[in-house]
Amino acid sequence: MSGQRPSGSGLRPFSPFSIKTKLGTLVVVSVFITTGLLLVALRTETELRFITVFSVIASMLITQFVAHSLTAPLDDMTRVARAISHGDFTRRVRGAGRRDELGDLAATINLMADDLEAVDRHRKELVANVSHELRTPIAALRAVLENVVDGVSAADPETMHTALKQTERLGRLVETLLDLSRLDHGVVPLRARRFEVWPYLSGVLKESGLAAAGRPGLASGSGGHTRNDVHLHLDVFPTDLTAHADAERLHQVVANLIDNAVKHSPPHGRVTVRARGGEAPGGLTLEVLDEGPGIPPDQWHRVFERFNRGSAGGGDGGTGLGLAIARWAVGLHGGDIRVAESSRGCRILVTLPGTARAAG
Repeated sequence: MSGQRPSGSGLRPFSPFSIKTKLGTLVVVSVFITTGLLLVALRTETELRFITVFSVIASMLITQFVAHSLTAPLDDMTRVARAISHGDFTRRVRGAGRRDELGDLAATINLMADDLEAVDRHRKELVANVSHELRTPIAALRAVLENVVDGVSAADPETMHTALKQTERLGRLVETLLDLSRLDHGVVPLRARRFEVWPYLSGVLKESGLAAAGRPGLASGSGGHTRNDVHLHLDVFPTDLTAHADAERLHQVVANLIDNAVKHSPPHGRVTVRARGGEAPGGLTLEVLDEGPGIPPDQWHRVFERFNRGSAGGGDGGTGLGLAIARWAVGLHGGDIRVAESSRGCRILVTLPGTARAAG
């Protein structure tokens, strides 16, 4: 949902066109009509029975008109409420702009429908996000175990340590991805710490390469591609560069950016991950560059939208969630992620403020 609304938002405490005013006006008009007809009867010597008939007919017509204006919105509200009870949150009540109590009620029902639709959308996106993020460690773990089973690699301590590391990360992802359900209910706390950038990013690239080195059909990343012909290059300066961030969240960012870059790289292309220090202590600037077709400038603002696969992304098996998850994780750090100018391919620029992260 888009955030908290002030109490009573959208409601009008008083309106000159309220239902009470309309009903009072109806009574007054009926009395005036009856009185006017009686005066006419007295002056023209018209029989009282004709005056009575005319008064009843006039009152009924006015009452019918007012009743229709009051009951028609109620019928529409009933239809919308029944649709909502059956899971259809797209219906809205007409007449929310009315300047009476029924207009307030229609606006309130529409606000409720908006909130329910947002909750339902976030629930579906959460399921998709969890499935999307779990594929990377599962693919890497499967690659390690299949290599051991097929005799490609021995079950030595180093190999088993790699499998254990992926299993531990899988467990952490189950917990951290559930934080997506709290996106609209406050800031998810970060477990930020200082770490060395070179060995950290080297490990991320190694895991990406390990997953891609599996046999054909093995998903190498969260998008499900099977590319193993793309060269991953790491450029960190200075080599002893350190940063202050949540390593697990940052792993989500880098892994998804690499996965996206690899999927859009040409055969035997090159993906470069470049890291430099930020302006503040512990700050970090990351760039992920590929040699693919790039992204048209008029699409830059849509790159990080959920389920947006782009014109070049069709048929790659991706869900269009990777870059959206990256933007979410970067936003938790108070950082920025965007598409930057590049002479070739696509260049994604990530800026993390480090210890100077803005509150909230």
